[in-house]
Amino acid sequence: MSSATGYRQQPPPPPPHIALLPSAGMGHLTPLLRLAAMLASCNCTVTLITAQPPVSAAEATHITAFLAANPTINRLDFQILPYIPSNTATADPFFIQFEAIIRSGHLLTPLLSTTSPPISAIFADIASAAGVFQVADDLGIPIYIVSTTCARFSSLVAYIQHLIAPGSSITMAETSIHVPGLVPFDISTLPPPFFIPNHIFTNGLVSNSRILTKSKGILVNTFHAFEPEAIGAVNGGKVMPNFPPFLPIGPLKPHNLELGDHQPLPWLDKQPPQSVVYVNFGSRTALSRDQITELRNGLEESGKIFLWVLKSTTVDKQDTEELEELLGNSFIQRTKHKGMVVKGWVNQEQILSHPAIGSFVSHCGWNSVMEAAARGIPVLAWPQHGDQKVNAGVVETAGLGIWTKGWGWLGEKTVKGEEIAEKIRMVMSDEKLREKARKIGEEAKTAIEIGGSSNKVLMEIINNLQYKQDITGY
Repeated sequence: MSSATGYRQQPPPPPPHIALLPSAGMGHLTPLLRLAAMLASCNCTVTLITAQPPVSAAEATHITAFLAANPTINRLDFQILPYIPSNTATADPFFIQFEAIIRSGHLLTPLLSTTSPPISAIFADIASAAGVFQVADDLGIPIYIVSTTCARFSSLVAYIQHLIAPGSSITMAETSIHVPGLVPFDISTLPPPFFIPNHIFTNGLVSNSRILTKSKGILVNTFHAFEPEAIGAVNGGKVMPNFPPFLPIGPLKPHNLELGDHQPLPWLDKQPPQSVVYVNFGSRTALSRDQITELRNGLEESGKIFLWVLKSTTVDKQDTEELEELLGNSFIQRTKHKGMVVKGWVNQEQILSHPAIGSFVSHCGWNSVMEAAARGIPVLAWPQHGDQKVNAGVVETAGLGIWTKGWGWLGEKTVKGEEIAEKIRMVMSDEKLREKARKIGEEAKTAIEIGGSSNKVLMEIINNLQYKQDITGY
């Protein structure tokens, strides 16, 4: 069709082709899969780069199921070089995989240079950013970093290059760490590896921190109403001048794969509304036998109906103990009418969406926090490692839950059953907390609706890639 001046109207350019590189562990894989599905639903061409071999069985299972459910998404297997640290006996297998992916990044250039249509941008997990910035540079395309933690901890990661020199550590001589524009971080909330010189986790964070400034932006699974301080501080130039913007695109929509143990759902159907305490410490947290015993006692003493997803090893391939060995048959028999304990993977999004759930006892992995926020579920925060104390602070500040700071890090102390029971009863009976959580759920839904704050950010990123324009903000 010609215009009045005789020029034929040009069709819009094709949607961008985005390559996503997840890192190791379900906490890093899950948000990248959700983002991949969201991009595909916006007509983007999407390629998922899958590092091989994965660390856990859950990762392999989820990738296979996800790609089967999303046939338009391309898979690019990425054979990483083996990496053997000097202290293999004590090194976390997921941290080893982070480093292996970084060290293998250069192998991606020939793999991505031959894709059709050409790659428009790389979206890389923050834990592997240092390995792919050169790839993006070689291909002449932008790189976006996908943060798998809260905006507040992401701000700390951005600034950490100014706090820790190569091979050194943060000293515990101070009581707090100051990041410009933010409320100070209490020293007790920082991950223990920050205080160990040359720790593989901290060295990786410092390396990745330096790469963030080379990105077009940092995509964060959060929403403005939940973390206004951190988002505003970074995007206002207070944390670091000329730093790429935080791009809040959460809560990321679930992909609802039909995986895992489904027996909790029919059982939940039989429970009264908001009556069940859901307990899950994520895919990497292995409680000690003593702590499992005390948590068992606390759940029983609380008098509340409970659904407990139990994990006893860090890597799922090694988790072979039966429930009777961990809990005792007498407990299982005593509580069979008022509780359910499950070992293995469950569909947490479906569980948290069930009307029977009244509260969530969580380690505060960021995916779990966003899943609770999206559904307005009150949280009893019990952080165990990594970024989780900072995440718990965000939960408390936002009003989504309560946090007993004295419970410490994983293995630091054994929290007694009576304390656990008291806090469970508290979070289940606090109507003000429940109402605040409900409002947060409404704000979360608004953010991801068409025209909502997070939806606008994601659509602007896609449009800017499509028309080859620079991101100047959100």
